[in-house]
Amino acid sequence: LLARSRPPQPHAAPFPGATEAESNARRNNFLALVFCLMFGTAALPHILMRSYTTPSVHEARGSVFWTLFFILLIYLSIPALAVLAKYDIYTSLVGSDFRSLPTWISYWANVDKVHPLISVTDINGDGLVQLAEIAIDGDVLVLATPEIGGLPYVISGLVAAGGLAAALSTADGLLLAISNALSHDVYYKLVDPGASTQKRVTISKLLLLAVAFIAAYAASQKPADILSLVGAAFSLAASTLFPPLVLGVFWKRANGAGAIAGMLVGFLTCLYYMFRTNPALGGRMDAAWFDIASMSAGIFGVPAGIAAVVLVSLLTAPPSRASNGLVDYIRAPE
Repeated sequence: LLARSRPPQPHAAPFPGATEAESNARRNNFLALVFCLMFGTAALPHILMRSYTTPSVHEARGSVFWTLFFILLIYLSIPALAVLAKYDIYTSLVGSDFRSLPTWISYWANVDKVHPLISVTDINGDGLVQLAEIAIDGDVLVLATPEIGGLPYVISGLVAAGGLAAALSTADGLLLAISNALSHDVYYKLVDPGASTQKRVTISKLLLLAVAFIAAYAASQKPADILSLVGAAFSLAASTLFPPLVLGVFWKRANGAGAIAGMLVGFLTCLYYMFRTNPALGGRMDAAWFDIASMSAGIFGVPAGIAAVVLVSLLTAPPSRASNGLVDYIRAPE
């Protein structure tokens, strides 16, 4: 209640904070999150797999351009949606009588009785809704925005259907990438090189089901909000995959030992920082470096991975001529 009773920040303030240091920390976290999203997107395996669906390199580059264009539109629309949702709440809800609350308040409040998605409590008992008396879960804001703006409930259903379709398509790509990597790169290459095609397909399907059940169980525990989970995933992808992927293509001195070292160092650095600073994992924010949140741990993992790739590659034998020829082909396949 003490935190909710503080004076509200200016509407649509870019980096709100009670002090200059707090404002700077918010700005740095925003920039770190942007860094992790950019480098994580460039290294996500299930996104890179989509490039194989195009018939030529020229069309693959065009596909990447349009993909980035629509991603840009989505990322630019998210802050605008937040501002519009705030404006609607400020104008239509704040100052209204508790006896005449809109119906969407009671609907979304009853979706989850244990952890209410929306809570409006008359703390001071004056019968009027104050800003500090409103608590809205950030994960439901997108679904509730149409009703907050006065649109019919069916619009919220369409938004939910679109979100579910996007989640399922993303999960499908991730499951395929994980199961294929485990069945081919781990099982077939290391465990049973003589496995038949039918056996490898069966193992792949079983691993897909196992990973899906583990992911579903982890999600059902609600370990964090959506933004934190997405940021952590992108940070891990950026720290583990981006350094060897980029240096392997654009630096001919990079070799296999350097790539493995970069993946391990980047992954462990990112994971260590998450455990160090995330309260859900036993950490604490006062141990953070430069006040960077745990979900933006990739800001430290990527440089560590790049340094490991460069150092180990220089200390070990250079790649063969065949490997360099493959790099040249990757750079200019047509």
